[in-house]
Amino acid sequence: MLNVAKFGGTSVADYDAMVRCANIIKSQPETKLVAVSASSGVTNHLVTLSQQILSVEEQTQIIEQIRKIQYNITQHLTVETELNLIIDQVLTSLIELTTQQNTLQTAKTADAILACGEQMSSQIFAQVLKTVGLNCLCFDVRNVMKTNSLYGKAVVDIEQLASNCASQLSPLLQEHVVVTQGFIGRDGLDNTTTLGRGGSDYSAALLAEAVNATGLSIWTDVVGIFTTDPRIASSARAIPEISFGEAAEMATFGAKILHPATLIPAMRSDIPVFVGSSREPEAGGTQIRQEVASKPTYRSIAIRKEQTLVTVKSPAMLHASGFLVQVFSILAKHELSVDLITTSEISVALTFDNPTGSTQALITQAVVEELEQLCEVTVEHGLSLVAVVGNNLHASIGLGSDIFDNISDVHIRMICHGASANNLCFLVNEKDGNKVVETLHDKLFV
Repeated sequence: MLNVAKFGGTSVADYDAMVRCANIIKSQPETKLVAVSASSGVTNHLVTLSQQILSVEEQTQIIEQIRKIQYNITQHLTVETELNLIIDQVLTSLIELTTQQNTLQTAKTADAILACGEQMSSQIFAQVLKTVGLNCLCFDVRNVMKTNSLYGKAVVDIEQLASNCASQLSPLLQEHVVVTQGFIGRDGLDNTTTLGRGGSDYSAALLAEAVNATGLSIWTDVVGIFTTDPRIASSARAIPEISFGEAAEMATFGAKILHPATLIPAMRSDIPVFVGSSREPEAGGTQIRQEVASKPTYRSIAIRKEQTLVTVKSPAMLHASGFLVQVFSILAKHELSVDLITTSEISVALTFDNPTGSTQALITQAVVEELEQLCEVTVEHGLSLVAVVGNNLHASIGLGSDIFDNISDVHIRMICHGASANNLCFLVNEKDGNKVVETLHDKLFV
């Protein structure tokens, strides 16, 4: 038995939080590999340093706030001096990187800045594990997590990762609990890369696959995966178990508990995933497996805001081949990823996710102008994507009355149904999104 655990930012936010996590690991002897995020608050500061042009005074204030977050943890440890030296070394490097970024504003430097948080939290957490009696060491994940040079959303070389883990990481797991970093890697030019914000979960899943783990635990600040966002619907409740397919749809279409890519390695290697709260480990959580005992028609409702709808229309599409190829070639050229698509005889509607602070390319004027050489283009913003997730939805009878009859007063801009057995998606105006979710949850999950 070999389990990999991942702890998010709130789970390693302060000393008390880290001690709770250390006791979870101590109670689970099979957990030998631990990936951590940056301490809560640190990543937001690093994002500011990487994305904004700041005065020296502003930079200094932010870096001192980061130092304070980490020092507030190390002051409780007997190795405070040694850890503070490591933190200071990272922050000295951060000052240099921020100065560079202020001048050049490159994605490469941004990645190096963003990676500083995990470098500090992993060193501190390894020492906290030692205080509860565990034989622990800190390992630099960049030695095994090799990626391409697509800074901000680097792609991991899975075969190289497996080979590296076999030679460098797996032997250490025989005698130690190994703490490492989520979210970061290293490219062939020896530059630090990131897998995108939220990529710590994905890192942990990739590592679990690479070391042939029998389980992956994602520890966060909520008791498992809920039927919808509890902040939107007070009747939301935790789901004891869920299938990979359902969980993947939830993660893709807005559920914040899992990074959308996390389940890909787990599904590929059939590694069960547990999601629970590091604050309340005794409260249980959600088990995600290939097969589950219960397969209700409706499992959950997810929402993703800040969606863009692009409609391309051309009479030349009628009975013509090659039009979609041309459209998608343009989108690929601009590194745009399509979420949903619906078609008619002469038009195609496409949705794109454009969350605030995303590194994903936006629908720029350049994209629109290039598409307009082919067809008429309409771009709409201010939309929310609602996804009803469940089982056999592509073959279920009565979806119209269950879903759309209950929100008949809401304008539905687009519906996508039939491609997946696990979801039915539709677009509404952003101002209606939360109301739609709350109404449907009260109707479908009574």
